[in-house]
Order: sequence, then structure tokens, then C-alpha cells
Amino acid sequence: MEKNIDLINSLGKLIVFLMLLFSVFLFTVKSNKRLANQLFALFLLLTAFDFTGFFMSNIWEDYPTLKALKISSSLLQMPAFYLYVLATCYSDFKLKPKHLLHTLLFVFYFLIFKIDAPSDRSFLSFTIVGEIQYYAYIILIFLSLQKYKTVYLENYSNTDNRTYKWLFQITLFFCFAHLFVLIKLGLLYVGKDQNLLQNIYLVISTIALFTICWFVLKALYNPQLFTGVTIALEPIESAHEKAKIKADKKVVHHESALALTSYMENEKPYLDFDLTLQKLATKVEMPEKELSVLINQTIGKHFFDFINEYRIEDAKMLLRNQPQLTVLEILYQVGFNSKSSFYTAFKKETELTPSDYRKSNT
Repeated sequence: MEKNIDLINSLGKLIVFLMLLFSVFLFTVKSNKRLANQLFALFLLLTAFDFTGFFMSNIWEDYPTLKALKISSSLLQMPAFYLYVLATCYSDFKLKPKHLLHTLLFVFYFLIFKIDAPSDRSFLSFTIVGEIQYYAYIILIFLSLQKYKTVYLENYSNTDNRTYKWLFQITLFFCFAHLFVLIKLGLLYVGKDQNLLQNIYLVISTIALFTICWFVLKALYNPQLFTGVTIALEPIESAHEKAKIKADKKVVHHESALALTSYMENEKPYLDFDLTLQKLATKVEMPEKELSVLINQTIGKHFFDFINEYRIEDAKMLLRNQPQLTVLEILYQVGFNSKSSFYTAFKKETELTPSDYRKSNT
């Protein structure tokens, strides 16, 4: 057991050091996602502060105010991560006074623990509230990601959207990792099987170490990972709302759809890999909202799928008629900007890979 404790202390120190190092990197790196980086750095600092309990618990006992701060600061972790998600998803996201509401639980429990040392009763209350808060924010994050994905599909044509995948993966991973925290809390309150409790601490430490290494590798290999949509954009949420917008804005039905289709075929705006709903609306001289409703309601497709269908049709023609062109050359010519996104879209449309399609049509 003594060896386990030493190993946990060593892992805790390594984790805190790496989190501090990565936080400094995020605070200082030049990026157009500066606010998102700073919020993620804040999340890492709060998590690192929490992990100091693995090797500094005796020290905190001598400083009641710092102990109260250390315990209650865990209630800032999920709010910081939630705001990071918003700042990453939305390019024009800004912190506002209303976001201070996310700190209320932290302030409340900090004052309680500062005024009076944590008792079993107050700590139990804190733990229950903390778990409820954790999963409430997880739900909020998933809802925000779903909205982001919908808005992205309705307004952007670039298929290489790694923002959603990254944030979804990390949130899902947090849900899995937190199961071990729940097991740890259960063992602490039952007060049995100290060996198992030590092993759970080891698992938590190992997962945390793996996670921070994953963050670092993501930052190194994907420096331009994130692309934000505009926070003012809203998804078209229901048939009733679509009908209301249609009536209010007097969207033209069949004729507008034909005119749009004609423009797409003749002018080929989809060859721009970074084409957005806003850009296309400017080209066809139509308000964004009307164009969005036209594509979603009259044509019956997301903007994302609508644009990529034209790209795939062009790719199919080139695969049939231009055998000298490689698949890589073709995907760039028709408006895609990555091999993986092209293959995914092509297989979705034809149920074949580009190479298989070429073989079966030549």
C-alpha cells in the first residue's frame, strides 16, 4: 500500500506539472481562438489545483482559507469547460456579466467552508451538489454541440469539421472517466477496502495523465483544429417555425428553387471549398434566412448536403472521363479540402469508394 501511495503522489505531481505547462502554452500561444485557449487553460489550472490533493492534502490542513478555496474551486471546472465549448464553437463568442452566474455555487460553498471547517454533513451536501452540477453541465454541453452541428450543416459546406468531433469525443471521454470518481466517492463514504480505493486513485491518475498527453498531442498535430460558426445563427427548429418564416418572408417556392439550381449548375460556386450560406446568399442576391429556408424546406436538404451533392456529381464525371487525374487531384478540383471528408461524402452518396466507382465505370 505504501508503494501505491508513493506512486499516486508521483503521478499527481507529474499531472499537475504537465497541466501547468500546457496552460502556460495556451495562455501565450498566438491564435485567433485566444478566448477559447484561455478558458481551456483556466479549466486545466482548476483541474491541476484539484489534483494537488493527491500529494498536498496535509499542507492544505494548515491553511483553512486555501483549503476552502481548493475544495470549492472544483465547482468552477465544468463551467469553465462549458464556456470553452461555447468559445470554440462560436467564433464571435464573448464573455459577458451574465456568465458570472456560473460561479454562484463556487462562491456559496467557499463562504460556507471559510466560515466553518467542512463537516461530514456539509461535505456530503457539497459532493451531491457537485455531482448534480457535473452532469447538468454535461447535458448542456451535448445540447450546445447538437445546436452547433445543426447550424454548421445549415450554413457551411466544408465537410472537414473537426471541431464537433473533438468536443464530442472529449465530453464523452469525461463521462467515462468520471465513473471512476463516482466509485472513489462511494468507497470513501462506505469506508471499506482501502486497497481497492488506492487502486481507484491509480486508475484516476493514469486516466488524467493519458488525457493531458492527448491534449498536448492534439495541440501539436492540429494547431488549426477549430472553426467557429457565428453565435447569432440559429437552426431552423420545427416545421411550424419554417412555415412561419416562409409566410413572414414570402419565400418564393418552385421558381426560386429552379433559379438556384440553375445558378449552381452554371456558375459552380460549390468549387469554393470554404463556401458558406452567407457567401452563396450574396452571390444569388437573397437574404440568408430565405435561402436557408429555401434549401431546407423547398429542396429538403441541409446546406452541407446540398453543396456536396454537386461536388460529388462533378467528381463522378471526372472519375469516368479523366483517367489521367488522380483521386487527390479530383477531390481538390471539385471543392473538397481533405481526402477523408471526400471519401466519406462519396461513399455516402454512391456506396462505393472513388477508386471502386472509377473501376466500375471505365
